[in-house]
Amino acid sequence: MTKSDLIAQLAERFPQLVAKDADLSVKMILEALAEALGKGDRIEIRGFGSFSLNYRPPRIGRNPKSGEKVDVPQKWVPHFKAGKELRERVDGAVESI
Repeated sequence: MTKSDLIAQLAERFPQLVAKDADLSVKMILEALAEALGKGDRIEIRGFGSFSLNYRPPRIGRNPKSGEKVDVPQKWVPHFKAGKELRERVDGAVESI
């Protein structure tokens, strides 16, 4: 599912929402999530999962093409952990395939 699919599904499910309003709603939610993670906050959506940041320390990597050593700097990366309800729902859907 893409962002456009999500917007279309939201507009279809709630006819009182114009597609433009659905678009704005999805963009605002995603922007708020990105802003919270940018500040280092943890986001928890009950029944869905949580978003947090994981620290990756600096390390020496390798260029796969040339094999030469490359310094990889430290960084913070977003991490998603699915909630119990989502895990069970996905597991049940995959088993029925």
